[in-house]
Amino acid sequence: MVISGQLGVLPDRGTTTFADGGTVGELRQALTNASTVLAEAGATLGDVVKASLFVLDMSDFAGCNEVWLEHFHDPLPTRTAIAVAQLPYGANAEVELWAYKPES
Repeated sequence: MVISGQLGVLPDRGTTTFADGGTVGELRQALTNASTVLAEAGATLGDVVKASLFVLDMSDFAGCNEVWLEHFHDPLPTRTAIAVAQLPYGANAEVELWAYKPES
């Protein structure tokens, strides 16, 4: 399954109210939002095998990496980090996740 376009929006406040903390705070919320979407499909962040992280400023990468390690554990999913000029709704970070959950 592919979880695309997760932004750091607060789910109870619409599509344009972002979590506090800039890029790092938005990534933390985006991963929380992604966890919810994965759970609805019967999966977890532990099932993620590949991820793409989009940020406006690559100087935020170190802080983003700390957040990443709060949410993912060995074996870590492969990850591509890309600096972009603009993200939807004025976001600072966006994450796309690919998860593999074999049917039992």
